Amino acid sequence: MSQIQIWTLVFIVGSFAVYLYIAWRSRVKETAGFYVAGQGIPTIANGAAVAADWMSAASFISMAGLIAFLGSDGTIYLMGWTGGYVLLALLIAPYLRKWGKFTVPEFVGDRYSETVRTIAAVAAIIISFTYVVGQMRGGGIVFSRFLKLDVTQGVILAAVIIGLYAVLGGMKGITWTQVAQYTVLIVAYLIPAFAVAQQMTGIPIPQVSFGQILDELNAISVEMGLNQYTEAFAARPQIDVFLVTMALMIGTAGLPHVIVRFYTTKTVRGARYSAFWALFFIALLYTTAPAVGAFTKLNLLQDVNGVSADALPRWIENWAATGLVTVSDGATTINTVSNSPTSGADLIVNNDILVLASPEIAGLPAPIVGLVAAGGMAAAMSTAAGLLLVISSSFSHDLYFRRVKRDSTDKQRLLAGRIAMGLAVLVAIYAGINPPAFVAQVVAFAFGLAASTFFPAIVLGIFWKRCNATGAAAGMVTGLVFTASYMIYTLPVFGTAANPHIFDISPEGIGTIGAIVNIIVTVVVSKMTAPPPDEIVEMVESIRYPAARREVTAGTATEAA
Repeated sequence: MSQIQIWTLVFIVGSFAVYLYIAWRSRVKETAGFYVAGQGIPTIANGAAVAADWMSAASFISMAGLIAFLGSDGTIYLMGWTGGYVLLALLIAPYLRKWGKFTVPEFVGDRYSETVRTIAAVAAIIISFTYVVGQMRGGGIVFSRFLKLDVTQGVILAAVIIGLYAVLGGMKGITWTQVAQYTVLIVAYLIPAFAVAQQMTGIPIPQVSFGQILDELNAISVEMGLNQYTEAFAARPQIDVFLVTMALMIGTAGLPHVIVRFYTTKTVRGARYSAFWALFFIALLYTTAPAVGAFTKLNLLQDVNGVSADALPRWIENWAATGLVTVSDGATTINTVSNSPTSGADLIVNNDILVLASPEIAGLPAPIVGLVAAGGMAAAMSTAAGLLLVISSSFSHDLYFRRVKRDSTDKQRLLAGRIAMGLAVLVAIYAGINPPAFVAQVVAFAFGLAASTFFPAIVLGIFWKRCNATGAAAGMVTGLVFTASYMIYTLPVFGTAANPHIFDISPEGIGTIGAIVNIIVTVVVSKMTAPPPDEIVEMVESIRYPAARREVTAGTATEAA
């Protein structure tokens, strides 16, 4: 066993032991604890948990790799995902916390109707499942490289561990586990970034120092058949950059597993401040990602430029064993590099390895390589657990309890939720082994689906009293079907061949168009049908304006203003 494997096992086993202990100590027996942690999580801790919940394998493992190959166009992920939190903090989080319900479908059901609630529950399951596939894939990549497993075995192992502690602790256990996971992932991301920055520029602050290497990076990128790192709109048309950024922004504000986090705070004010603490914790990683992408890409290109195919660095051999790095047949010398398997380049490098491989490429010590592996698993596990909880709550609370067995006990609903989690894990294993795209792109699809379904229904439900159940149902179904159909059309999923993008709109950007379609359909249908009842109008008024302090219990009224 190599030093890297030994250190990887030390960090991963040690961190897993902590996560499982926290989940066991925080295990719950009632639905309030399972779904919203008893609404007793402190603001700063909730901010860290939100950051871990949202900074998934896409943020930790894949985003810097995408930025490395997309260059400045890759900032769509930075602007979209962080900008969405501004919308979330201002337009959604405090109002839903004041409403005081367990799940997004529950808010939609109270605001509109039980039919809309069912549509929302199905949409939440579809969105969360799409998102969790990326986490399973990210976990599989970590295990496949550092534990010498193939990706299939890695995905299965990651899924079993994620499912185990999610089923044990519910939201209470997941929340405190995510605080620990955030600590692990941010330390694992920043330490190698500081070390590489010091090694390459003499300044250990990557956000400041990576500008020094950009001219050199641009030159060697062009020499090896790639676009310049700093060239705008080289990889994507300008319209698609805008659409993807917007889809990620409003998708962030509509993600059910993020929104439910704001139900766990003690007060409405705590919900609002949690969003800003989350932004601070997220910014630590997101301001570092462009530098990580630039430093790693330069190191990579310098390592292979003009090198004989039989004299390549050891890290390429290590990652080639996973199938994520490939030397093209017949290539004797590496003169071109790409991240596209169909490019015909001499060396094909999967986006998803760049962060995990960065310490190896830079020649950093084995303990740092192992720490990064543990950080990647923390990122994948933290988000996957929150997503599995949304799937569980949507099925047990919004479908089973509301549609199948209204007299079910807490114990029966918890059992139904845990069974739904288990089934989701099994299906996600298959999709994680056969993903339709890179990890960050798969996650972006989930954001697009959330943008085209939940965001319009929630925002119109809060700020437009005339919006009714018929309009919301029509808008959500239309937005979901439209967006999902375009994604399936343009991606090689379900055995179909990929088709060209219409009007240069990528599947990651179609969620913006889907949201516009949703809003138009909702407004038109609402205007053509009867207005909502007076009690619904009064309910909307009550959450939009300050009110006397009230307590929220599982079915009755009350809120902290």
